Amino acid sequence: MKAVVMAGGEGTRLRPMTSSMPKPLLPVANRPIMEHVLRLLKRHGLNETVVTVQFLASLVKNYFGDGEELGMELTYANEEKPLGTAGSVKNAEEALKDDAFLVISGDALTDFDLTELINFHKEKGALVTVCLTRVPNPLEFGITIVDEEGKVERFLEKPTWGQVFSDTVNTGIYVMEPEVFDYVEADVSVDWSGDVFPQLMKEGKPIYGYIAEGYWEDVGTHESYVKAQADVLEGKVDVELDGFEISPGVWVAEGAEVHPDAVLRGPLYIGDYAKVEANAEIREHTVVGSNVVVKSGAFLHRAVVHDNVYLGQHSNLRGCVVGKNTDIMRAARIEDGAVIGDECLVGEESIIQGNVRVYPFKTIEAGAFVNTSVIWESRGQAHLFGARGVSGILNVEITPELAVRLAGAYATTLKKGSTVTTARDHSRGARALKRAVISALQASAIDVRDLENVPLPVARQQTARGSAGGIMIRTTPGVPDSVDIMFFDGQGADLSQGGQRKLDRVFARQEYRRAFPGEIGDLHFPASVYDSYTGSLLRNVDTTGIADSGLKVVVDASNGSAGLVLPSLLGKLGVDSLTINPGLDESRPTETAETRRAGLVRLGEIVASARAAFGVRFDPVGERLSLVDEKGRIVEDDRALLVMLDLVAAERRSGRVALPVTTTRIAEQVAAYHGTQVEWTTTSPDDLTRVGREESTIFGGDARGGFIIPEFSGVFDGAAAFVRLIGLVARTQLTLSQIDARIPRAHVLKRDLATPWAVKGLVMRRVVEEAGDRFVDTTDGVRVVEADGRWVMVLPDPAEAVTHLWAEGPDDASAEALLDEWSAVVDSAGR
Repeated sequence: MKAVVMAGGEGTRLRPMTSSMPKPLLPVANRPIMEHVLRLLKRHGLNETVVTVQFLASLVKNYFGDGEELGMELTYANEEKPLGTAGSVKNAEEALKDDAFLVISGDALTDFDLTELINFHKEKGALVTVCLTRVPNPLEFGITIVDEEGKVERFLEKPTWGQVFSDTVNTGIYVMEPEVFDYVEADVSVDWSGDVFPQLMKEGKPIYGYIAEGYWEDVGTHESYVKAQADVLEGKVDVELDGFEISPGVWVAEGAEVHPDAVLRGPLYIGDYAKVEANAEIREHTVVGSNVVVKSGAFLHRAVVHDNVYLGQHSNLRGCVVGKNTDIMRAARIEDGAVIGDECLVGEESIIQGNVRVYPFKTIEAGAFVNTSVIWESRGQAHLFGARGVSGILNVEITPELAVRLAGAYATTLKKGSTVTTARDHSRGARALKRAVISALQASAIDVRDLENVPLPVARQQTARGSAGGIMIRTTPGVPDSVDIMFFDGQGADLSQGGQRKLDRVFARQEYRRAFPGEIGDLHFPASVYDSYTGSLLRNVDTTGIADSGLKVVVDASNGSAGLVLPSLLGKLGVDSLTINPGLDESRPTETAETRRAGLVRLGEIVASARAAFGVRFDPVGERLSLVDEKGRIVEDDRALLVMLDLVAAERRSGRVALPVTTTRIAEQVAAYHGTQVEWTTTSPDDLTRVGREESTIFGGDARGGFIIPEFSGVFDGAAAFVRLIGLVARTQLTLSQIDARIPRAHVLKRDLATPWAVKGLVMRRVVEEAGDRFVDTTDGVRVVEADGRWVMVLPDPAEAVTHLWAEGPDDASAEALLDEWSAVVDSAGR
């Protein structure tokens, strides 16, 4: 006997899950509903099956193919238009006309004994046997009333309670003889219960009802879909589960990684190659799909998560459904009954209220509170560039596909035949993404100079030597699972705001240029990069007095790319040096704040025991520098900026110093004491670079370890700052602690507040209004200066739903009070 699986329905009640996926492919316990149906058919010997398809038919065909993987023979009957339950089977008449056949829905979950159903049909000599089951609420189903012999007496479609004469309903499973096709008109919409069966009964044909024992669930609503998952996990339905039951009710599929410190409370299911980190909690009736990442602190209860989903740290999912390829970011919350469609992005700390529907391909902004369904618009704004270029979680937000599109857009902003310099840090992720970037550039008629793994300042300097621009890929500082794709202009500096907008427009419109076969770009690997860099550095930065000073320094390369430059540099400087952590460590391409602090403490111990003049610690890409004085004490980054400023200004006695407006105003006192002045810039790195390039600028920095040495470069450069510092200390013959001691203490505090995009403009207007008659500086954001010199600065983040606040006062308590006062202003405007 053959079977017919009806898989053509649109499943409109299950949208948005079925907006981009046919209902039979919806997973139950990580396996499509229709696959459970096909496996049931196979268990009862029904290996030859015709599948009727209509809505998103190609997806069903592509998934199941000819059925070989299931050990079945599948053929397909495609409907050009909806033909109803009977019309769709009529459409497959050619394959079914020789013998009795079984009809079953591809989107209902059941474990009925089909063999018993078929035997009943044969014993009764029926033309049609309807499979029935008893349900507590028959209102949504067609009621079927049978006599003592099982013969159908009456059908009643979608009854009211006043018409309910039985709890026995039609499951949509039938056994039929081919003669039934005589009662179905071809190429028109015909239903079994509404059209064909009443006619057969009118003519007295033998229609029987078989009341089946077992499980049956019509997965037609979101509630029934979630219930079906729970029933499978509870063992209420006899279906096969892939994987291993590692403890009662806890199923884990092949290749899944579950940290021993994760909390699992079954029954639950974790799909193949999923990854569950420490301190994540997965509770009963949760299904985690294939390749899902569950980050530390995430909480899932009665949640159904489809394949390839990313669940960020401390995200919270309860009683919801999340479609495939969706990213749920840190601390986002999705409430009971909510459904998130395929390929959505739910931003950090956003809240999706219960029963909200978010349709596929939508973005929910960070911090958003969503209490109505998102069908057409996105509740968010796409910001390509952040403070560090284009940043995001590797293989979640930043994928090879995105890297190719970004590089193609960047290439399109340049002339054909231009040269772009590419570089990376020592992480595997950056290496893989750089290869994708190079391919896209060459395919867009761009020649590529690939530096491979080099410090960031070296990449900038090499870009400035004849390239139209550059791309550097590195691990995001302090975030090991994220990467930054940084774009440079022809001078090696970060792209200007105008350049970013131009790239953003090309990317958004997807108007990428493609090269003709003869225009494909070349790929070169320049030689002697480090010798060129160190030679230029030592020619441009004053090193007089170093060789005769007898200074001893300790240099920590942090197992990063800065260690690639140091041997050549230290050898030519002629300084007595001790280098620690020089080798590259692929497993640690960046460092957390805690790791950095521990490294500085260790550096301080070595400096003190070695009686060195000072110690320096490079960040992993050689861009920033941290200091330890001769006593082994850490010189905090904001103090290090003032120390360097004092040394440079004391030596030069004129010129300008470039500093962002968030820097302590003590910098003005230090600069003025030595006859120099401060040029305040915005917090944007490209603005600081712009001032750093100007002829009168003698120094620049950002109070976070970034220093600009203008005589060599207009960008942050750790090695250049190191060489400049050695020369300054050698010539002044003062220790770092002596210089630090003569500079007044600064008290600048910072606070970040979540602010939805929609109210950022209102927040800034409210800040200006609250400022009243006080002095207001609008160099970047709004800086309000009190009469006594205290100040607070409010700045909306360009890439995240956050507002930053800085405050400075004569002591920490005063600065904290200012932050409290203006945080209240920001919060009131954001409500």
